[in-house]
Amino acid sequence: MHAEMKSTAERLFEWQRQPRAGAIVHRLVAEFCVKSAAARQLGERMLRETGTRLIDWVDFVAPPRDGVDRKALVEAGFTFSDQDGTPVAEHQGGMFPTLRLDGDRWSLGVKVESVADYLNINGVKGAAVEGAPFAALRMARVAQADTELWIVERHGQLGFKPHDVSVAEASAVLRHAEAFRCRRRRFERDDEGIEHAIKVINAAVADLGRERACDLFFAAERAYWESRNRAGRLQKARQDRLGLGWSNHDHHTYRSSREQFAGLIHVLEAVGMLCRERFYAGIEAGWGAQVMEQPACRVMVFADVDLLPEEVSGDFAHSALTPRDSLGTVGLWCKLHGEALLQAGIHHLEAQFDFDAARDELRREGVVTMAPFTDFTYLRQAFTQGEMWPIEPSRLAAARAGGFITDEQAQKFAKEGGLGSHLEILERNDGYKGFNQTGISKIIRRTDPRGETVGA
Repeated sequence: MHAEMKSTAERLFEWQRQPRAGAIVHRLVAEFCVKSAAARQLGERMLRETGTRLIDWVDFVAPPRDGVDRKALVEAGFTFSDQDGTPVAEHQGGMFPTLRLDGDRWSLGVKVESVADYLNINGVKGAAVEGAPFAALRMARVAQADTELWIVERHGQLGFKPHDVSVAEASAVLRHAEAFRCRRRRFERDDEGIEHAIKVINAAVADLGRERACDLFFAAERAYWESRNRAGRLQKARQDRLGLGWSNHDHHTYRSSREQFAGLIHVLEAVGMLCRERFYAGIEAGWGAQVMEQPACRVMVFADVDLLPEEVSGDFAHSALTPRDSLGTVGLWCKLHGEALLQAGIHHLEAQFDFDAARDELRREGVVTMAPFTDFTYLRQAFTQGEMWPIEPSRLAAARAGGFITDEQAQKFAKEGGLGSHLEILERNDGYKGFNQTGISKIIRRTDPRGETVGA
């Protein structure tokens, strides 16, 4: 899209690299690791056993008060605020951990999905857990000498003071977690599925608030995606062996038909997702995307849809997109497999890794990655080889009857299935929070079910 066509809101999300802020964060984490053998050992295991970097798992880093140069933080773009009584510095223009400014000595927190799992798997004895079971924030100190190493489990709560949990709230967490995981995904009409999803979400929001409902919703979405993606199951198992879970997730990608795109956005907004930048890669690409973010939950979504050139200048996320007589990559994927919000599940989960280490380690496990579609110093991205899904005969017949595929393609899909889901390997540097529009356009074309370039 040309600059003159961009709205003010879109220009606010032209993300830039933040090398000064990145240098500060890397220096603080490195200084902590010099002083903490436990952190060094954990970082080495992360790289060796999961292909990930410690820096991408850091929830917070807290140097001693006299070790913080506040002027340098301001010059690097950090702003100061108070999180539930704790003074912090954060960077709104990049993807960085929180800097705590209340420390008497060095401490660092590592993100995990479950404090209990981490303590159990790593054999940590005697660690006192702050926060009751089912609390939206739980923390445990797992190593202490001259420094403190913490693990941090968040479910939509910022700050560092766990809140009390009543029996009724704990029961509601369990009930709604199950409701999301058991959410019905097959309907006669897709709009009925959208309405059902909103009903399940609204019930959770009423009992638990948007942030906790959002956290539970995406945990269920990842679990469903894993059930349909071998690379995802394998990588999750590797991270679970360290007690980490998916706390390194970067974003979840949904593919939607044009008819149901506004409904998908409505569902995501129901759990507190906010619209960020919009993507459109040009007439030849034939697709667009709305990026969304839930700040408290630190969850991002990439929502893809087939688009016409004249639709990009408007707010296509909230407009009624009419059906077309031809389908692009995204529309055909939905035609063959179903909506990503419903029976298909998310198209891919993107998590943060050491790009080269993750690809090498997965290859040794039999998982091949496609050629990178982004390979900058500050952003590297590649899909694992796509999972081939069988296509239901009724969907295949409807696609053929609509003229969206040829007889030859229909026969091939019936025999071999169609390209389904991926795990995406991503590495971010300099706190870069954006995406490579040209690279994404290329990978969209390369993953069209009608194409041939679906392998390594």
